[in-house]
Amino acid sequence: MKKISQISLTTFIFLAYTLPALALDPRRGSTGTGGLPPGQPITLDVLDYVIFRVSTFFISVSAVFAMIFIIWAGVSYMYAGEDTTKVQTAQARLRSGIIGAAIVFGVGVIIQTIASVVTLEFFCSHPTRFLGGIVRVPCLW
Repeated sequence: MKKISQISLTTFIFLAYTLPALALDPRRGSTGTGGLPPGQPITLDVLDYVIFRVSTFFISVSAVFAMIFIIWAGVSYMYAGEDTTKVQTAQARLRSGIIGAAIVFGVGVIIQTIASVVTLEFFCSHPTRFLGGIVRVPCLW
């Protein structure tokens, strides 16, 4: 029963995302002349912003889950008492939570490093005042 509910939920989510795209007829736009309906083009700045926001969201949610997992391990360790199996389970859960948190924060560092390499801020840039604002100017070798 659990497997059926998981499959139906996955199918529902898939259909919720794909049906609007399937309903769009590329041969007939909103004007009736053909092609896709008019809209805003996606620029690299927009794509960079979206990737940054999505990655920040997932890293934040993962960090919250890691902290909940570590707290849960601590509480279960306190309630374990003299039961060695419960103590070992709590210790394993704590170890897994710490490893998970390290992986999440490591992924965050990797994403920030890749982003700074792509925007050339990694190699050399320094803030400079320009017309009342601060602008990052790359170093000229």
